[in-house]
Amino acid sequence: MDQATRKIEDYGFIGNMRTAALIDRDASISWLCLPRFDSDACCAALLGDENNGHWCIQPSEAVRSRSRRYRGETLVLETLFETAQGSVAVIDFMPVASKGDNEEDVMRIVEGRSGCVPMRCHAAFRFGYGRLMPWLSQDEDCISAVAGPDGLRMAAPIGLETRGSDIIASFEVRAGEQVPFVLTWYTPFRNVPSHRDALRSLEETECWWREWSSRCQVADRYREPVVRSLITLKALTHIETGGMVGAPTTSLPEQPGAGLNWDYRYTWLRDATFTLYALLSSGYRDEAYAWREWLLRAVAGDPGKLQPLYGLAGERRLYEHEIEWLEGFNGCRPVRIGNDAFRQNQLDVYGEVMDGLHLARVHHIEPSHNMWDIQCKMIDFLEQHWSEKGAGLWESREPPRHYTHSKVMAWVAVDRVIKGAEHFGLDGDVQRWRALRQRIHDDVCTHGFNRERNSFVQSYGADALDASLLLLPQVGFLPIEDPRILGTIEAIQAELVHDGFVYRYSHGDEDRHLTEGEGAFLVCSFWLVDTLELLGRHDEARDLFDKLLSVRNDLGLLAEEYHPIARCQLGNFPQAFSHVGLINSAHNLSKDMPDHKGPAQERSDEGR
Repeated sequence: MDQATRKIEDYGFIGNMRTAALIDRDASISWLCLPRFDSDACCAALLGDENNGHWCIQPSEAVRSRSRRYRGETLVLETLFETAQGSVAVIDFMPVASKGDNEEDVMRIVEGRSGCVPMRCHAAFRFGYGRLMPWLSQDEDCISAVAGPDGLRMAAPIGLETRGSDIIASFEVRAGEQVPFVLTWYTPFRNVPSHRDALRSLEETECWWREWSSRCQVADRYREPVVRSLITLKALTHIETGGMVGAPTTSLPEQPGAGLNWDYRYTWLRDATFTLYALLSSGYRDEAYAWREWLLRAVAGDPGKLQPLYGLAGERRLYEHEIEWLEGFNGCRPVRIGNDAFRQNQLDVYGEVMDGLHLARVHHIEPSHNMWDIQCKMIDFLEQHWSEKGAGLWESREPPRHYTHSKVMAWVAVDRVIKGAEHFGLDGDVQRWRALRQRIHDDVCTHGFNRERNSFVQSYGADALDASLLLLPQVGFLPIEDPRILGTIEAIQAELVHDGFVYRYSHGDEDRHLTEGEGAFLVCSFWLVDTLELLGRHDEARDLFDKLLSVRNDLGLLAEEYHPIARCQLGNFPQAFSHVGLINSAHNLSKDMPDHKGPAQERSDEGR
């Protein structure tokens, strides 16, 4: 694949709920972090070139055609090559992780479909994000690659060879033959891992995913995109901690050449309620419980020290730095590791957490004995600090502002704790909370609404719009039919939408077209679907949803953004927030389900 003209949608991914790999259309693993999502990459060609680490298995002769698919409702990826000599499939997967394991496996099975196809394997593992060449040692049918605390062991029933710091092999595959490759990460100062049977693991992995997917509850019309999105979310959720990464990648550009490159291999509080709705609406209570438990652990302690994002296990220090030896995706630097947004004061996260915990209580998820105490402490903190400036939902690194969406989410936090007392008989000073809720509501309506524009605006005293304002009716701040909400929706459609795709905010430059710069934000576009559905504009909502589905790649995956002019995906990939938005919109549109109320309507009703 030409390193200078790659597209994000050219990649598929596999994972095991501890880490993930990105694989291009040529069946080359271009991104692989072991043993966790946020570990150093040992294959970093995605952000550099093949010298920074990759593992390809492909025909050694000219390929006439190639195609790929996931095998049913699983995360097993199959790439089919057609050559003059025959056809062959490369089947990629990671066995589902078990709690307590200290080894990770990547398995690749080459399967002959017709004729006899000559194949080649070339693995160049480079630890430390493509910088460190390993020491290789050979033992029978295995080769080990070791560098410091990291060890990889590749096994295959063919003649593996070493060439410098690379592993190579040439072999043939005939129709009906299977050649398995097993790559195992391990810690070199412990025992060398034993071999695992790739063919048996393939059967077990496919069965596991099919059983898990079979539990999905969704209207038949939307089953395919929803199940694919749920599989993606499950794969991005750490099996032991319950934390879900925003994406398994770092520094895939939101705007080519602009430096808008961020590390998304962490867990965001802003995703809390949206994710819970997506899981609960689809019938996955165990996953919702694990996510709720992660939230409680992350926010425990001083409410004044709440962060927008954390590590997979709740780690707090995510210091950001740049890697100079990687040229970036298509040459787009910088490559960043860590994310300094953890230092920001984002007021909206209090509302997201409180709303998520309230939702868990409403859906009778097993209560936690200290959850209410945590919620009350958070409200005590908000009572003193809700009127302060802060960073907004989009984590701008500009000076703090009074962001309208942030103030609304502070209102949500207070509203939900009142509902906890009123509906569940929990102790609290409800009269004081009601007065606080009204003060915040009045403040937002006075300072966050621009009467000349007949619209709520991004921040107090500003003229700029923000797509997050589409959420005001969904969280129950005002009814969908309120004239101020209708004016806001109309303004956003007029100024932040291009061909149905919603941008996060305007540039503030009248001479600059909306589409110049970063792409449209996909989750915001799904929010517009939800808004149209709440308005009763069902046909428009369905048409927009279908358009959003059409920009998924051939494997059903979405990045963070889509550029409607360049017609390409942008940002880290696959993006959990985009797939959460897809799932929730599908449920909002599923009016034919018995006794159905979509997430947007349910969340809106909670605020009334």
